[in-house]
Amino acid sequence: MNRIPYVPTISKPVKASLKPMQEVGIILISALLVAAGLNLFLIPHQLLSGGVTGVASIIGYVTGWNISVVYFLLNVPLILWGWKAVGRRYIVLSCISVVSTTWFIAIIPVISITKDPILGAVFGGIISAAGIGASLRVGGSTGGFDILGSIVTRKRDVPMGNILFLMNGVVILALGFFQSWDLALCSMLSTFVKGRVVDMIHVGHIKVTCFIITKEKDQMLCQLRKLHHGITCIHSEGGYSEQDNYTLMTVTTRYELAAVRKTVIQTDPTAFMNVVQSTEILGRFARPKL
Repeated sequence: MNRIPYVPTISKPVKASLKPMQEVGIILISALLVAAGLNLFLIPHQLLSGGVTGVASIIGYVTGWNISVVYFLLNVPLILWGWKAVGRRYIVLSCISVVSTTWFIAIIPVISITKDPILGAVFGGIISAAGIGASLRVGGSTGGFDILGSIVTRKRDVPMGNILFLMNGVVILALGFFQSWDLALCSMLSTFVKGRVVDMIHVGHIKVTCFIITKEKDQMLCQLRKLHHGITCIHSEGGYSEQDNYTLMTVTTRYELAAVRKTVIQTDPTAFMNVVQSTEILGRFARPKL
């Protein structure tokens, strides 16, 4: 007799929700940081931040065209693609980010904060990455290669910073051919710093395994099933107390860990939970939608 595999009905994930206006506010601050990193640190030294911004900068350096306008035009086809591949909410927030970044780039004066291109590369990368990471945390992006990176991270457990570094490296190599290898190497330093900072902020690719020991199995299962991921239930016994209990194991993302912790505390304040970072996952894993 053939058994029909059981496919659980997984409800919509519970997220640490922000009000729409709070999300838009964070997106605007993110756009300001990206534009400030460009106009105050990178563009004065003709350095690239990589991505579509870098492509727009190369075109602006070579042709003299307005970088903010070129940046906006290059983002249009990527946004249209992302609307279909990623989702409406993500792209709406990304559109707000692209438009506001374009505006901030246009109004912030290009002023050299430091005369040292290495310092400009490092701090320009840090400030821009803070904006990119904050935008990704609320479910948006700064457009361009961030959209491509978000599509990849939905399919593979690859750090966003690594993806951006690889894609941006190709753009920066073009700077070496068009202008100067010294500028290209400084730009590569900026991109490396930016990738590391983005990975510190955007941790959606990091998976954790939660082991929850509780006597309130039924109530705990009822609540944890609302949190998007499957659960394994193991009958266990306390080695010291010799009392029967249950160990519930579930794998989630670092973003969703706060929701799991809150659920455990509210359902059984006496429960014991151990969280371990997962280095590799094989098999089905329900990835939260953007």
